[in-house]
Amino acid sequence: MSNLRKIIIDDQEVEVDGAMTLIQACEEAGIEVPRFCYHERLSIAGNCRMCLVEVVGGPPKPAASCAMQVRDLRPGPEGQPPVVKTNSPMVKKAREGVMEFLLINHPLDCPICDQGGECDLQDQAMAYGVDFSRFREPKRAVDDLDLGPLVETHMTRCISCTRCVRFTTEVAGITQMGQTGRGEDAEITSYLGETLNSNMQGNIIDLCPVGALVSKPYAFTARPWELTKTETIDVMDALGSNIRVDTKGREVMRILPRNNDGVNEEWISDKTRFVWDGLRRQRLDKPYVRENGKLRPASWPEALGKAAEAIKGATKVAGLVGDLVSTEAAYALKALVEGQGGSVECRVDGAKLPAGNRSGYVGTATIEDVEEAAFVLLIGTNPREEAPVLNARIRKAWLNGAKVANIGPEVDLTFDVFQMGTGREALATLEKHEFGEIKEKNSVIIVGQGALREADGAAVLGHAMLAAERTNGKLMVLHTAAGRVGAMDVGAVTEGGLAAATEGADVVYNLGADEVEVGEGAFVIYQGSHGDRGAHRADVILPGAAYTEENGLFVNTEGRPQLAMRAGFAPGEAKENWAILRALSAELGATLPFDSLAQLRSALIEALPHLAMIDEVPVNDPVALEAGKLGDADFVNAVKDFYLTNPIARASALMAELSAAAKARGLDKIAAE
Repeated sequence: MSNLRKIIIDDQEVEVDGAMTLIQACEEAGIEVPRFCYHERLSIAGNCRMCLVEVVGGPPKPAASCAMQVRDLRPGPEGQPPVVKTNSPMVKKAREGVMEFLLINHPLDCPICDQGGECDLQDQAMAYGVDFSRFREPKRAVDDLDLGPLVETHMTRCISCTRCVRFTTEVAGITQMGQTGRGEDAEITSYLGETLNSNMQGNIIDLCPVGALVSKPYAFTARPWELTKTETIDVMDALGSNIRVDTKGREVMRILPRNNDGVNEEWISDKTRFVWDGLRRQRLDKPYVRENGKLRPASWPEALGKAAEAIKGATKVAGLVGDLVSTEAAYALKALVEGQGGSVECRVDGAKLPAGNRSGYVGTATIEDVEEAAFVLLIGTNPREEAPVLNARIRKAWLNGAKVANIGPEVDLTFDVFQMGTGREALATLEKHEFGEIKEKNSVIIVGQGALREADGAAVLGHAMLAAERTNGKLMVLHTAAGRVGAMDVGAVTEGGLAAATEGADVVYNLGADEVEVGEGAFVIYQGSHGDRGAHRADVILPGAAYTEENGLFVNTEGRPQLAMRAGFAPGEAKENWAILRALSAELGATLPFDSLAQLRSALIEALPHLAMIDEVPVNDPVALEAGKLGDADFVNAVKDFYLTNPIARASALMAELSAAAKARGLDKIAAE
């Protein structure tokens, strides 16, 4: 029996799924219904009453369109499709009444409210508000909450839509927010005055339809109409979340999520959202050369000349590709270094990712497969720290009935996890498991970088691939570095890994690899955006652009190529990364065959056609690896401190504060507390 129903909305006949709510049916028909509490990714609350519509032939009062399903509507007397009106006099009067109620206690402080210009209540009041008030009673006032350093609260503005409560409990999986009291005393609060303990809490700022929850770091720095908005890609983790960077002049003022159902839905992690103050601090804005053991500022010709001289005189050159490097820059570095007879390596953390086998370093699963899965197995990974938005997807699957099992350290992932063991032993005994009913359902096995960094990483990956095959499931390799998959695609790898690439090298070209220690003896050319660990060890520093300052291609953890667009310009004399490599190649007398990013991209796409499939996930056929001998140690998760994983985050004062707070939270409580 077909579940489709015909329904007439404002004289327009549409055929929709009977399980849809009226508000969704109106959206299908292209009719916008105002709402404050309804959100398509949260459960239905039905408490703001702004979405009232008239159901013809129904009860003589308006119905809340978010809480009524299409299949609940009665057909006409002769079986005609049910009729719904969204703009009748009854609806208009009802919505005006609701708006009047909402504004009884609202402080009406729009000129000084930080939400002004992008406030749902302000917009709807233009359509349904009245220019006078019938109330003479004093307005109710509520104490503000302290939710921590990220979310600023003005609770007198709150209209009790409960979006923040539903998000924190359903998506983020924390239980600190709720509503207490009744009637006029009802207020949204955090239980026992706790601050929020989640690395996705910033999303409640976007969800709040009024100015009750606003961004603390961004507060009163800009108005929305002053900002230039750029749609781009995030590089704080390997998920490739879609973001919008808002700039004012040269400064990044804030970062917001964009909707992409295949990647991050419409959520981003707090590191993605608030890392922008790190883009302003500790920046490399001019070239430096080391003289008598000390770095001194230099001109571009001098720095490039010094770097070229070192490379020409070298017997072996090694190139290291860092975690935040775009695919084009990795490709250019590979061409430059291999042209000088050297070797390039992007697996700077020692991960045993198989070169040339895309199903081995990307896997076969997409992020959307996780949501559909009935069984998710985590091996040596803590997705809550490595990719919080993916963790929310796994939680969604768990809420839909999926079973989640973990092999690795016991961690709180905000959902129930069956702990199969902590190390290789549990992975080895996986072979003996009869996966019975799991074979019939969708299963996804997620392998973390922590499991692949040890000496037996290749064997661990082989066993994980075998487990995916035995459960008829798919494998996902969860990366922690945004640039890693793209660099693996272009083949920035050396047989034998990092040790083989750098052994005996007298020149190391370090392209933003700040997580690696370069030994004594080698001449180090560092190209990057921040004065971090890599720059401290450098003999020549070439200042590059950060991810918001150049166009680049990034391939996310599921193998989806996405374009990051330039939102601003690099500070001082810093240049785009590919351009620096191109200039250095000319200095070496081995000019790279491209003069513009467009030419570089076409060369890249000619070599790797799948990179032209922007925002599509190429299908990787599984190519099995040998399930070699496993060690006997426990797995260790890759991310030690969520807030300090890369040079931009380490330059951010806010990330340092959050990191210190997280550490303090992890300490044992003293009796007096």
